Amino acid sequence: MLREEIEFESIPVGPLGIIPLKSCVEMGNKIDYYITTWRKNRESELKGTIAFSGYEKDTFLVGADTPRFGSGESKGLIKETIRGKDIFLLVDVCNNSLEYKMAGIPNRMSPDDHFQDLKRIIAAIGGKARRITVIMPFLYESRQHKRTGRESLDCALGLRELYDMGVDNLITFDAHDPRVINAAPLNGFENIKPSYQFLKNLCKYEKDLKFDKDHLVMISPDEGAIDRSVYFASVLGIDMGMFYKRRDYSQVVDGVNPIVAHEYLGTDLAGKDVIVVDDMISSGGSMIDTAKDLKDRGANRVFIFATFGLFTNGMSKFDEAYEKGLFTRVLTTNLTYQNPELLSREYYTSVDMSKYISYIIDTLNHDASISDLLDPSSKIKSLVERYEAGQLSADDIDKME
Repeated sequence: MLREEIEFESIPVGPLGIIPLKSCVEMGNKIDYYITTWRKNRESELKGTIAFSGYEKDTFLVGADTPRFGSGESKGLIKETIRGKDIFLLVDVCNNSLEYKMAGIPNRMSPDDHFQDLKRIIAAIGGKARRITVIMPFLYESRQHKRTGRESLDCALGLRELYDMGVDNLITFDAHDPRVINAAPLNGFENIKPSYQFLKNLCKYEKDLKFDKDHLVMISPDEGAIDRSVYFASVLGIDMGMFYKRRDYSQVVDGVNPIVAHEYLGTDLAGKDVIVVDDMISSGGSMIDTAKDLKDRGANRVFIFATFGLFTNGMSKFDEAYEKGLFTRVLTTNLTYQNPELLSREYYTSVDMSKYISYIIDTLNHDASISDLLDPSSKIKSLVERYEAGQLSADDIDKME
């Protein structure tokens, strides 16, 4: 039985309200479509009771805006009542496609601007909501999560600000270092990895994969991504390898210590397909270097998984690497903005996370457990078994949770 067909045993925390900020409008519309459809088709003898008031609606989207003054200053505005509602806020702090005018001059919105807009909407709610959950796929300032000198701790400060403003729960995906929640250990924080969704899309577009240790290896591009590779390798029952980035700590270039060399630790790769998994692709230089090293070691096909495809330096490096045969496919999610240039590449696959987030919102509104959504190991095993048995078409995979 699909999850959307399950009848919940608990009543909603409150009437559901979804507020996608400007950075997440497309994702918000998809989520609203899924939840409105499920709830109209969901049978329950309690749907007519007062506890389920507002449970079935044409839309759960709440009108909100952050208009700008000519000076560039802004304010948060809620366009309808949210008293007693269970509010879910969606924000993509890495959406660099939006602009606002200051003194008539266009300014591109930065992560700081998106974060301030989020706080403005929370302030506009003014404590009237029953509960506030922030869904922030790319955790704000998550790359600045620890001190290596006299530095600010921006991610921890941002979390403390949100919780102090009345946010009950924060949901993020593949945080650079989830231990940042130590800044507010008594507050709700979920760090979710889209492992199952990556494998679904890989199985959809690649028809001759073999999920065994003789044909497939998981690769961690650096020591920070080991836990992601270990999870995949453990569930699939395959080997893993890793690269150690040797850096020059005597200098800083573009805000980071430059990489001197990639040192490989792991099994023989000759003739095997490999999956490289990481939390993000920023400029992409390190990922391309890793792919080149893997091909030099005899790897067959190289598939790249990254939760966030930022591609801050454009696509030219990846175009060139693809033409050289350094990798076969790149998969990133739609949890952050994807520009048309990226979506047009034949080697690129977008992993749609809107249905998965809809499951999370629908379940949490009932105050039900999301444990099965957080650990998809059984679903991954079932997916692989059916794939290897030749039982899955592209349409079958699209219909799966």
